[in-house]
Amino acid sequence: MSAPAAGQAATRRTWFGLIVLQLPVLLVSMDFSVLYLAMPTIIDSVGPSATQQLWILDIYGFMIAGLLITMGNIGDRIGRRRILLAGAAVFGIASVMAAFAPSAGFLIAARALMGIGGATLMPASLSLIANMFPLARQRARAIGVWTAAFAGGAAIGPVIGGVLLHHYWWGVVFLINVPVLAVLFLAAPSLLPEFRADHTEPFDFVGVVLSLLGILPAVYAVKALAAEGVSAPTIGAGVFGIVMLVAFLVHENRTPSPLLTLSLFKNATISASLAIALVGMMTQGGLAYLTNLYLQSVLGFDVLEAALAGIPMAITVAFFSVYADRLTRKVGVRVALAGSVLIAAVATIGLVALTETSALWIFLVLTALAGVGFGIQFSLVTDVVVGSAPPEKSGAASGLSETSFELGTALGLALLGSLATAVFLSKDDDHGFADSLGETLHIHGTTGPAADAARAAFVDGLHAAAIAGGVLLAALSVVVMVVMRGSIRIQHGVH
Repeated sequence: MSAPAAGQAATRRTWFGLIVLQLPVLLVSMDFSVLYLAMPTIIDSVGPSATQQLWILDIYGFMIAGLLITMGNIGDRIGRRRILLAGAAVFGIASVMAAFAPSAGFLIAARALMGIGGATLMPASLSLIANMFPLARQRARAIGVWTAAFAGGAAIGPVIGGVLLHHYWWGVVFLINVPVLAVLFLAAPSLLPEFRADHTEPFDFVGVVLSLLGILPAVYAVKALAAEGVSAPTIGAGVFGIVMLVAFLVHENRTPSPLLTLSLFKNATISASLAIALVGMMTQGGLAYLTNLYLQSVLGFDVLEAALAGIPMAITVAFFSVYADRLTRKVGVRVALAGSVLIAAVATIGLVALTETSALWIFLVLTALAGVGFGIQFSLVTDVVVGSAPPEKSGAASGLSETSFELGTALGLALLGSLATAVFLSKDDDHGFADSLGETLHIHGTTGPAADAARAAFVDGLHAAAIAGGVLLAALSVVVMVVMRGSIRIQHGVH
């Protein structure tokens, strides 16, 4: 199948191809969230140490964050459908390995392999959308569907995982990937076009190495700071990562065939969009983690009930991702981006209304409203960045966009999570709090003065994180209005 020519409307087959592209997006998104549910039974089965538990959870995200730009660039060269299917094969094989892992070390290796496969799926699917939908309006709608699928996967992952884990062993959360990938392999050859750039310049191997040496230690450092606090190895890893990222940018500016086209950052709209991806995902990711703890440890819901409480937000994210293009056509990219960031800011700050005895509907309304803002902004950010790049570079551009989202998630857990923890511990008036609310309740029990004080302190920490994230978003909304003031009012993307 060939992609539509420039200016040509997508056919019905192309839209069916878009449905097929959602399959790997759902899997990658689900795999971020479903493993948290399975960890207790994994601990009982393979007995990982505390450090190994962190690696089981984090290695997948580390590999994806570190390889997105590289895999997007490789897809531009060897073919996007080809790397999509190759990555899906790696993801499927690694999923089976993870399901039947006999030891913690084997499971960590399988999760790393899943991350390598997953890193090909995101930029390949996004860049194929850029090829399949040359009309700006249709491309914006398709990217909205892509964003909705990613949000939907994150929301339904815990629900599906909770149901499956109730009936089967922990490996089933990995095996569910296999039949979905089988459908992808059967449908992709006939419904997805192949596209690769006609490159003559050499591949930037030095850029690949420098990007990995920069991104991987940086992501590790922010995650380790959130989980373990300040330490010499963590600070060292962070400094090393920053130095390597600077070296990467210097190299990319000098090499004739860069892995990352730095001229993209000269466009104020693109730079503002990447900032939105970073700050927006930092706020959404950090507060998703904290509010999940709030639902379970403060309000007393079980894991599945807490997962179900996240569905209203997922619905608003999905709906407004798909229809963000309509808003953009009416008010322009600048107002749509700034307005959506402001909506998310207001809803985030509104979380200060939550107390130890709040009715669930308050949480549902606030998070659903936040989903409106996040859905619009994430869809527009992706469309702007991917739509701005020339066709032969759309894979690398989509990798850049997704890397911003991944780094934002890591920063959310590190910065907002650490802020909430610091406030929680500062409220300890001789009750003997542990490092977290869960550990404190385990030590002191779920009732009594210490438990009540711990829950109140956690809510104070949640409020502090909500205010910090909301203020950052509000400030970013103002920045977007200022820096994009001179941009042309466009319907979709940057042309």
